[in-house]
Amino acid sequence: MIGYVTIGTNDLELATGFYDELLSILGARRVFEFERGVYYGKNAMEIGVLYPYDGRSATPGSCSMIALLAGGQSEVDRLHTNAVSLGAVSEGPPMLFDDQPLRFYGTYFKDLEGNQLCVYCLV
Repeated sequence: MIGYVTIGTNDLELATGFYDELLSILGARRVFEFERGVYYGKNAMEIGVLYPYDGRSATPGSCSMIALLAGGQSEVDRLHTNAVSLGAVSEGPPMLFDDQPLRFYGTYFKDLEGNQLCVYCLV
């Protein structure tokens, strides 16, 4: 069971501007802030956007991804459109994935620093 996930940033102000807007669509808000970063969630910490603890530059993790569960196909569409308008790089429009272990409607994109995200709903 996942308690929370974190991603690195080199520009906290830029990253939190992106995630403030994007995650609000899912009803998430800032739930904890400190000098190294911000955690978002609905009631508890779920996603953290942080400067690396060791002071090194943040880089996207190889094969790491955050998948955000949306409430339906229209919410997936809205999140994709919003992410791209905020500067995310789309890896294709939302579509039905029926060759996966679970059948879902989703989309993939990279945030402003190259972190991979998926937004999906089960169908």
